[in-house]
Amino acid sequence: MELVVQIPQSLPDAMQRSPEEFARDAKMAMAVKFYEMKRLSSGMAAQLAGVSRVEFLLELHRYGVAVIDLNAAEIASDAANA
Repeated sequence: MELVVQIPQSLPDAMQRSPEEFARDAKMAMAVKFYEMKRLSSGMAAQLAGVSRVEFLLELHRYGVAVIDLNAAEIASDAANA
């Protein structure tokens, strides 16, 4: 499936990115947001971004998104089951 998004022609230049770099950044940003919203798993988000799962997880900090987002009860449950 292909998604076509209209953007101002000057936008990549304004962000000091080539059109290709802008497209990669936009795909990564979309994948990160869907992951953060828990709409996609890390593997599916990585696939959307066109990178490996490990590379995707390593890039999350650049977007201020935690790799593991567990609340205190979930951490306690995980520790108890370890």
